[in-house]
Amino acid sequence: MEASLLQFFSSLDRSRFVDDPYKTLAQVDRPLPIGYGQTISQPSLVLYMTDQLQLEKTQKVLEIGTGSGYQTAFLAQFAAEVYSVELLGQLQCRAKERLDALGYRN
Repeated sequence: MEASLLQFFSSLDRSRFVDDPYKTLAQVDRPLPIGYGQTISQPSLVLYMTDQLQLEKTQKVLEIGTGSGYQTAFLAQFAAEVYSVELLGQLQCRAKERLDALGYRN
């Protein structure tokens, strides 16, 4: 696993991607509810999936199911462009706000 991926994993605060009262559980390695019957994936799974992609900064990624935007942040960190599709408008809006606040524009 690349050092840059591990460093990003350690630095990204998962609590920014969950709502109260789950913020206190954000560092627990398990899925958490994000509303509308959906969950944010456990951190170790997001790390594993991102590692398996072996992304390069020249690549474009299509993500189906934006959810909270947590996985999207990983993709945006390591790819040139990310196209993320979310069926639920409420989740899409919250994910966009979170990603904008973190400065992701790609």
